[in-house]
Amino acid sequence: MKLLRFRTGKVEKKGALIDGRIRRIQGSMFEDFVVTTETYELGEVEILPPVLPSKIVCVARNYAAHAKELGNDVPTTPLIFIKPSTCLSAHEGDVIYPPSSRQVDYEGELAVVIGRHCKNVKPEKAEEYILGYTIMNDFTARDIQKEENKFTRAKCFDTFAPLGPVIETDFKWRGISVKTRVNGETKQDGTTDMMIFDIPTLISFISGVMTLLPGDVIATGTPPGVGAVRIGDIVEVEVENIGILRNYVREA
Repeated sequence: MKLLRFRTGKVEKKGALIDGRIRRIQGSMFEDFVVTTETYELGEVEILPPVLPSKIVCVARNYAAHAKELGNDVPTTPLIFIKPSTCLSAHEGDVIYPPSSRQVDYEGELAVVIGRHCKNVKPEKAEEYILGYTIMNDFTARDIQKEENKFTRAKCFDTFAPLGPVIETDFKWRGISVKTRVNGETKQDGTTDMMIFDIPTLISFISGVMTLLPGDVIATGTPPGVGAVRIGDIVEVEVENIGILRNYVREA
Protein backbone atom coordinates (compact mmCIF):
# COMPACT_ATOMS: atom_id res chain seq x y z
CA MET A 1 0.00 0.00 0.00
CA LYS A 2 1.18 3.52 -0.80
CA LEU A 3 0.62 5.89 2.15
CA LEU A 4 0.95 9.65 2.02
CA ARG A 5 0.17 12.96 3.71
CA PHE A 6 -1.55 15.76 1.84
CA ARG A 7 -3.27 19.11 2.29
CA THR A 8 -6.62 20.31 1.03
CA GLY A 9 -7.05 24.00 1.69
CA LYS A 10 -5.54 24.42 5.15
CA VAL A 11 -6.37 20.91 6.37
CA GLU A 12 -3.68 18.22 6.53
CA LYS A 13 -4.82 14.63 6.01
CA LYS A 14 -3.44 11.13 5.58
CA GLY A 15 -4.34 8.85 2.74
CA ALA A 16 -3.68 5.75 0.69
CA LEU A 17 -3.03 5.95 -3.04
CA ILE A 18 -5.31 3.37 -4.63
CA ASP A 19 -5.84 3.06 -8.40
CA GLY A 20 -4.39 6.53 -8.97
CA ARG A 21 -6.67 8.29 -6.47
CA ILE A 22 -6.22 9.22 -2.81
CA ARG A 23 -8.54 7.70 -0.23
CA ARG A 24 -8.35 9.31 3.19
CA ILE A 25 -7.39 7.11 6.10
CA GLN A 26 -8.59 7.39 9.69
CA GLY A 27 -6.13 6.63 12.46
CA SER A 28 -2.36 6.53 12.67
CA MET A 29 -0.18 5.15 9.88
CA PHE A 30 1.74 3.32 12.60
CA GLU A 31 -1.25 1.48 14.06
CA ASP A 32 -4.45 -0.03 12.73
CA PHE A 33 -6.19 2.45 10.45
CA VAL A 34 -9.28 2.50 8.29
CA VAL A 35 -9.32 3.42 4.60
CA THR A 36 -12.44 5.55 4.11
CA THR A 37 -14.48 6.27 0.99
CA GLU A 38 -13.47 9.97 1.08
CA THR A 39 -11.60 10.35 -2.21
CA TYR A 40 -9.37 13.00 -3.78
CA GLU A 41 -7.70 13.41 -7.15
CA LEU A 42 -3.92 13.85 -7.06
CA GLY A 43 -4.17 17.09 -8.99
CA GLU A 44 -6.45 18.75 -6.44
CA VAL A 45 -4.26 18.33 -3.35
CA GLU A 46 -0.84 19.44 -2.13
CA ILE A 47 1.42 16.48 -1.39
CA LEU A 48 3.31 16.80 1.91
CA PRO A 49 6.33 14.88 3.20
CA PRO A 50 4.88 11.46 4.03
CA VAL A 51 6.08 11.56 7.65
CA LEU A 52 7.36 14.12 10.15
CA PRO A 53 10.40 12.33 11.60
CA SER A 54 12.03 13.17 14.89
CA LYS A 55 15.31 12.62 13.01
CA ILE A 56 16.61 11.73 9.57
CA VAL A 57 19.59 9.40 9.88
CA CYS A 58 21.72 9.36 6.74
CA VAL A 59 24.35 6.81 5.76
CA ALA A 60 27.40 8.24 4.04
CA ARG A 61 29.49 6.40 1.44
CA ASN A 62 27.33 3.28 1.46
CA TYR A 63 28.03 2.68 -2.23
CA ALA A 64 31.73 1.98 -2.86
CA ALA A 65 31.76 3.68 -6.26
CA HIS A 66 30.30 6.86 -4.73
CA ALA A 67 32.95 6.91 -2.01
CA LYS A 68 35.65 6.55 -4.64
CA GLU A 69 34.25 9.22 -6.97
CA LEU A 70 34.68 11.77 -4.15
CA GLY A 71 38.15 10.47 -3.25
CA ASN A 72 37.09 8.88 0.03
CA ASP A 73 37.96 5.53 1.54
CA VAL A 74 35.27 2.86 1.61
CA PRO A 75 34.05 2.63 5.24
CA THR A 76 34.44 -0.55 7.23
CA THR A 77 31.53 0.33 9.55
CA PRO A 78 28.49 2.45 8.70
CA LEU A 79 29.25 6.17 8.64
CA ILE A 80 26.16 8.05 9.81
CA PHE A 81 25.03 11.64 10.29
CA ILE A 82 21.72 13.34 11.08
CA LYS A 83 19.64 15.89 9.22
CA PRO A 84 17.10 17.90 11.23
CA SER A 85 13.41 17.86 10.34
CA THR A 86 13.75 21.45 9.09
CA CYS A 87 15.54 20.01 6.04
CA LEU A 88 12.30 18.45 4.83
CA SER A 89 10.76 19.41 1.52
CA ALA A 90 7.90 17.69 -0.27
CA HIS A 91 7.41 16.17 -3.69
CA GLU A 92 7.05 19.05 -6.20
CA GLY A 93 8.53 21.35 -3.55
CA ASP A 94 11.40 23.80 -3.81
CA VAL A 95 15.02 23.25 -2.80
CA ILE A 96 16.55 26.59 -1.89
CA TYR A 97 20.12 27.19 -3.08
CA PRO A 98 21.90 28.80 -0.12
CA PRO A 99 23.84 32.00 -0.93
CA SER A 100 26.78 30.74 1.16
CA SER A 101 27.44 27.81 -1.21
CA ARG A 102 28.96 27.70 -4.68
CA GLN A 103 28.24 24.02 -5.32
CA VAL A 104 25.10 22.16 -4.30
CA ASP A 105 24.93 18.47 -5.27
CA TYR A 106 22.01 16.03 -5.58
CA GLU A 107 22.19 12.57 -3.97
CA GLY A 108 19.22 10.32 -4.75
CA GLU A 109 18.51 7.62 -2.17
CA LEU A 110 16.15 4.89 -1.05
CA ALA A 111 14.88 5.72 2.43
CA VAL A 112 13.45 3.52 5.19
CA VAL A 113 10.58 4.68 7.42
CA ILE A 114 10.61 3.14 10.89
CA GLY A 115 7.26 1.81 12.07
CA ARG A 116 7.76 1.22 15.81
CA HIS A 117 10.07 1.89 18.75
CA CYS A 118 13.40 0.39 17.78
CA LYS A 119 16.42 -0.05 20.06
CA ASN A 120 19.28 -2.58 19.96
CA VAL A 121 17.61 -4.62 17.25
CA LYS A 122 19.41 -7.61 15.78
CA PRO A 123 19.79 -7.69 11.98
CA GLU A 124 17.61 -10.76 11.59
CA LYS A 125 14.74 -8.93 13.32
CA ALA A 126 15.32 -5.48 11.79
CA GLU A 127 12.76 -5.62 9.00
CA GLU A 128 9.99 -6.19 11.55
CA TYR A 129 10.46 -2.55 12.60
CA ILE A 130 9.94 -1.04 9.14
CA LEU A 131 6.69 0.69 8.19
CA GLY A 132 7.76 1.07 4.57
CA TYR A 133 10.08 2.74 2.11
CA THR A 134 10.21 6.12 0.41
CA ILE A 135 12.57 8.33 -1.60
CA MET A 136 14.94 11.06 -0.39
CA ASN A 137 17.32 13.46 -2.07
CA ASP A 138 20.24 14.25 0.25
CA PHE A 139 21.20 17.68 -1.09
CA THR A 140 24.69 18.71 -0.07
CA ALA A 141 26.68 21.95 -0.22
CA ARG A 142 29.75 20.13 -1.49
CA ASP A 143 32.11 23.09 -1.33
CA ILE A 144 31.28 23.63 2.34
CA GLN A 145 31.69 19.92 3.07
CA LYS A 146 35.16 19.95 1.48
CA GLU A 147 36.23 23.14 3.23
CA GLU A 148 35.10 22.02 6.69
CA ASN A 149 35.60 18.25 6.30
CA LYS A 150 32.33 17.93 8.23
CA PHE A 151 28.78 16.99 7.34
CA THR A 152 26.53 19.17 9.49
CA ARG A 153 26.44 22.60 7.84
CA ALA A 154 26.84 21.22 4.32
CA LYS A 155 23.94 18.80 4.71
CA CYS A 156 21.51 20.67 6.94
CA PHE A 157 20.27 23.74 5.10
CA ASP A 158 16.50 24.13 5.08
CA THR A 159 14.85 22.15 2.23
CA PHE A 160 17.93 19.90 1.79
CA ALA A 161 15.96 16.68 2.42
CA PRO A 162 13.08 16.33 -0.05
CA LEU A 163 11.12 13.22 0.93
CA GLY A 164 8.26 11.30 -0.67
CA PRO A 165 5.91 11.31 -2.36
CA VAL A 166 4.61 8.11 -0.73
CA ILE A 167 5.58 5.35 1.68
CA GLU A 168 5.36 1.95 0.01
CA THR A 169 4.59 -0.65 2.66
CA ASP A 170 4.68 -3.66 0.31
CA PHE A 171 8.25 -3.41 -0.94
CA LYS A 172 11.18 -5.75 -1.54
CA TRP A 173 14.32 -3.66 -1.31
CA ARG A 174 16.91 -6.02 -2.77
CA GLY A 175 18.03 -5.36 -6.35
CA ILE A 176 15.94 -2.19 -6.71
CA SER A 177 16.88 0.51 -9.23
CA VAL A 178 17.73 4.01 -7.92
CA LYS A 179 18.03 6.74 -10.57
CA THR A 180 18.46 10.50 -10.50
CA ARG A 181 17.71 12.82 -13.41
CA VAL A 182 18.49 16.52 -13.79
CA ASN A 183 16.36 18.30 -16.38
CA GLY A 184 15.46 14.90 -17.80
CA GLU A 185 19.05 13.65 -18.16
CA THR A 186 19.98 10.55 -16.16
CA LYS A 187 22.88 11.25 -13.80
CA GLN A 188 22.68 8.35 -11.33
CA ASP A 189 21.71 4.80 -12.21
CA GLY A 190 22.43 2.17 -9.57
CA THR A 191 20.78 -0.63 -7.64
CA THR A 192 20.48 -1.41 -3.97
CA ASP A 193 22.63 -4.51 -4.49
CA MET A 194 25.55 -2.05 -4.69
CA MET A 195 25.17 -1.12 -1.00
CA ILE A 196 28.12 -1.92 1.26
CA PHE A 197 25.87 -2.32 4.32
CA ASP A 198 22.40 -3.70 3.72
CA ILE A 199 19.24 -2.40 5.34
CA PRO A 200 19.01 -4.88 8.25
CA THR A 201 22.65 -4.16 9.10
CA LEU A 202 21.99 -0.41 9.04
CA ILE A 203 18.92 -0.61 11.28
CA SER A 204 20.76 -2.82 13.75
CA PHE A 205 23.81 -0.55 13.81
CA ILE A 206 21.85 2.71 14.13
CA SER A 207 19.45 1.34 16.76
CA GLY A 208 22.50 0.37 18.80
CA VAL A 209 23.48 4.04 18.85
CA MET A 210 20.14 5.81 19.20
CA THR A 211 16.51 4.88 19.71
CA LEU A 212 14.56 5.01 16.47
CA LEU A 213 10.96 6.19 16.82
CA PRO A 214 7.93 5.65 14.57
CA GLY A 215 8.31 7.95 11.58
CA ASP A 216 12.07 8.26 11.79
CA VAL A 217 13.80 8.01 8.43
CA ILE A 218 17.01 6.24 7.43
CA ALA A 219 18.48 7.38 4.11
CA THR A 220 20.50 4.39 2.91
CA GLY A 221 23.17 6.08 0.79
CA THR A 222 23.56 7.21 -2.80
CA PRO A 223 24.89 5.45 -5.91
CA PRO A 224 27.71 6.99 -7.97
CA GLY A 225 27.06 9.86 -10.32
CA VAL A 226 26.45 12.73 -7.90
CA GLY A 227 26.88 16.19 -9.32
CA ALA A 228 26.01 19.85 -9.06
CA VAL A 229 22.70 21.55 -9.66
CA ARG A 230 22.00 25.10 -10.72
CA ILE A 231 19.17 27.47 -9.93
CA GLY A 232 16.26 26.56 -12.19
CA ASP A 233 17.08 22.86 -12.43
CA ILE A 234 14.44 20.17 -12.04
CA VAL A 235 15.72 17.12 -10.14
CA GLU A 236 13.92 13.77 -10.10
CA VAL A 237 14.80 10.70 -8.06
CA GLU A 238 13.11 7.51 -9.18
CA VAL A 239 13.09 4.37 -7.08
CA GLU A 240 11.69 1.27 -8.73
CA ASN A 241 8.26 0.23 -7.38
CA ILE A 242 7.89 3.43 -5.32
CA GLY A 243 7.70 6.29 -7.79
CA ILE A 244 9.34 9.63 -8.56
CA LEU A 245 10.33 12.43 -6.20
CA ARG A 246 10.52 15.72 -8.15
CA ASN A 247 11.91 19.04 -6.87
CA TYR A 248 12.83 22.48 -8.18
CA VAL A 249 16.06 24.31 -7.36
CA ARG A 250 15.23 27.92 -6.51
CA GLU A 251 17.13 31.04 -5.57
CA ALA A 252 17.03 32.06 -1.91
